[in-house]
Amino acid sequence: MIEIERKFLVQSSDYKVQAFKQTVIIQGFLNTHKERTVRVRLKGDKGFLTVKGQSTNDGVSRFEWEKEISKTDAESLLQLCEPGIISKVRFEVKVGQHIFEIDEFSGDNEGLVVAEIELSSENETFEKPDWLGDEVTGDIRYYNSQLSSYPYRQWS
Repeated sequence: MIEIERKFLVQSSDYKVQAFKQTVIIQGFLNTHKERTVRVRLKGDKGFLTVKGQSTNDGVSRFEWEKEISKTDAESLLQLCEPGIISKVRFEVKVGQHIFEIDEFSGDNEGLVVAEIELSSENETFEKPDWLGDEVTGDIRYYNSQLSSYPYRQWS
């Protein structure tokens, strides 16, 4: 499956009152090779194993495969991950015909808030809410796999 996604910084906390869902996410990476990442995620009480391929030149599209696994298996696999476990709260907000996922990071990435929107095509238009800031699609610093090894708090 090809994932088409755009990322933005968030410039206010107004999304919180618009959110219809809020979920705690803990995730780690078994592999952060530039051509593929293998992620283990606890999302609420569910576990997931995800493989993502290398992004296209603009960073909008890439291969993604995801499989739900048990919470126990995810907890066990998190023990095998590379250093740099990521913790965040995900807020889901419906804007027009789309759902934005806003990740509010904690721990070593505290202070970073990123919104993502998945699209059905690279040139699909979508409504931009007032709280949406600068686009960071394709900037690898904002990839979770990079945030695990070079956290936001270390940026100058």
